[in-house]
Amino acid sequence: MALALLIGSQEAVFAQPAAPEFTQSEAGERYAGGRGTHLKRVDKRAFMHPTSNLPFKQQLDFRVGQGIFKKLWVTAPTATTASDGLGPLYNARACRQCHIGNGRGHPPKTNWPDDNAVSMFLRLSIPPQNEEQKRLLAERKIGVIPEPIYGGQLQDFAVPGLPGEGRMTISYRETPVTLADGTTVSLRKPTYSITEPAYGPLHPQLMISPRVAPPMIGLGLLEAIDSKAILAREDRDDRNNDGISGRANRVWNGDKQQVDIGRYGWKAGHATLNQQNNSALNGDIGISNPAFQNPYGDCTEQQSDCLQMPNGNTDRHDNLEASRQMTDAMLLYTRNLAVPARRNVDDPQVLAGKKVFYDSGCESCHRAKFVIADDPSEPQNRAPQLIWPYSDLLLHDMGEGLADGRPEYAANGHEWRTPPLWGIGLTETVSGHTYFLHDGRARNLLEAILWHGGEAQTARNAVVQLPTAQRNNLIRFLESL
Repeated sequence: MALALLIGSQEAVFAQPAAPEFTQSEAGERYAGGRGTHLKRVDKRAFMHPTSNLPFKQQLDFRVGQGIFKKLWVTAPTATTASDGLGPLYNARACRQCHIGNGRGHPPKTNWPDDNAVSMFLRLSIPPQNEEQKRLLAERKIGVIPEPIYGGQLQDFAVPGLPGEGRMTISYRETPVTLADGTTVSLRKPTYSITEPAYGPLHPQLMISPRVAPPMIGLGLLEAIDSKAILAREDRDDRNNDGISGRANRVWNGDKQQVDIGRYGWKAGHATLNQQNNSALNGDIGISNPAFQNPYGDCTEQQSDCLQMPNGNTDRHDNLEASRQMTDAMLLYTRNLAVPARRNVDDPQVLAGKKVFYDSGCESCHRAKFVIADDPSEPQNRAPQLIWPYSDLLLHDMGEGLADGRPEYAANGHEWRTPPLWGIGLTETVSGHTYFLHDGRARNLLEAILWHGGEAQTARNAVVQLPTAQRNNLIRFLESL
């Protein structure tokens, strides 16, 4: 469907375009990130370029934000007031340590500490323990109840003088799956535990959710999608009987001080990119900032020694460790990391694989395209453009196999936000591995598909039944994204 037809009315913008033909690529399909798509060489730096439409006057600000993203924070106090305040408990010393090359994190290749889990950590929470906690959860003022001693996530590192909180331990059990053509694929099911807890026993009702760092490209474009376009795909009660009942997460928007739809995180737990950035800065690294002002990060009242450590708050930086000027620069950087151009969009096998993608029902959740008008790179230009994230940004029940059993705001323990697929074919190039899903259990794209259940069970079963050539074409299509 031509772009001109898509933007003929507001209703058309929010509607799902008709299924495409598969004999050639669609208009603009190569430019996955719209006008900001970068056409630079595809190599390990493919996720590090600014959007091609970023105004020249913002290029320096982009590089400043990149510097903050790459900055290695150090223990307070030091003479370097712009870089101290690490921890006291933390998962990484810099954003880039989790998002290497701005790409996808991975589970430890061997058990920690031989290969530490710096790009993967465990979220922690417990069920509500009293009426006040139940009220706050119901009002969406909070999304989870942190573990009383260990807080919202397990931090395995600490500044000198403190022990890390414990170790994440993973064990895998292999389960074979036989496809219709006789191919056998082994899926590894992980089991997670925390060993050597350093601050006392864990709560008996502890819920654990493993998370790997997601890719950083196109994040500003996701924020530019009109909420109505996202909500138009909601089907909470599956009224069309297609087995898909996606719904938006409803979360607390700290920037606006109101409930809003979630867009960021594996369960869409953050409404804005600014909130996502600042939450990670405080929770993962222990850095106070305008949105999360506690200089002790995720330290709890039960960790008294942690709360006695020096912090890096200074008047020079708004009595914080990361000033608003710093977080604004990082926001500009993360909003404007360009999506690379698609490769091989007219390759016959890619086009055939795209048809399989649609015919199998994958596009029902991995919505191919949106029309946006508010590009963060060019706020002065409201001309509509197509972007191709391959996500509806909605929550879907993914079945028992992928369930973490841990609610987050409106998301239950079986639900996950549909992750965008743009750039997924460059994972090995950028990140040096092919581990997928929220915890990196899948070792390749086919394994990732075979883990789908719940609302995606029908699509997964369709892939199982594919002839070898069609299945290979589907993988080739995904590798072109």
